[in-house]
Amino acid sequence: MARPQNAAGNTMSRGSTAGRADRNGSRMNPASRLAPSSRRAGTDDADGDADFPLLTRRKPFGWLLLVTGVVSWLAAGALVLDRLELYKDPNAITNCDVNPWISCGKVMATHQAELFGFPNPLIGVFAFAVIITTAMVLLAGARLSRWYWVGLQVGVTLGMIMIAWLWSQALYAIGILCPYCMVVWAMMIPLFVWTTVRNLQHGIIPAPAAVTRFLADWAWVIVGLLYLGVAASIFFRFMNLFLGGGAG
Repeated sequence: MARPQNAAGNTMSRGSTAGRADRNGSRMNPASRLAPSSRRAGTDDADGDADFPLLTRRKPFGWLLLVTGVVSWLAAGALVLDRLELYKDPNAITNCDVNPWISCGKVMATHQAELFGFPNPLIGVFAFAVIITTAMVLLAGARLSRWYWVGLQVGVTLGMIMIAWLWSQALYAIGILCPYCMVVWAMMIPLFVWTTVRNLQHGIIPAPAAVTRFLADWAWVIVGLLYLGVAASIFFRFMNLFLGGGAG
């Protein structure tokens, strides 16, 4: 039996896509044979993280990095500018000199303010620039290698350790609060908690499933408890000041 020909006289192959019909007799649309991930490109499903907690998904986590990074970078930048003013004039009054117990200038005059021989805020300017860059890369849709996430986790963890040390020094050694420093404290807490939870969820940090699930479910509670702990420590350390009796 001769094979059917098209209008141009060319023989049509039984296996050709154009001549193939599905079981219902309708022609198949080539787009319908694309992989599901291709049809959903640009969605959370395409990233393979739709089942993860919201803030551990690529774009929401990118926004978290962007907000915390920008706010912290601005606070660190303001401290750098104030420090430059103090280099020019040691008697200059900084923008956040409110009283003897709330003063960035007085904190900068201590040795704790130059942990590595140069002003601590310079570390923040460069470190938070990395956080902002990472956020923009994630929001642009890029995927980062495991080694990068490991490095980010190490960096954020070291930053949190440094912030915890500076908090203890400000309260119990120096006895003076720096408002811009406290802004960085406030940003570092969710940044550290959610970076850790994100890396647990994506297998960057190996951990039992029960631990990963618990931390993901209670992440915001942990953030809230840390905020509460910092606020309580400030209140009790400066209780006399808050109650009108002067700093203890």
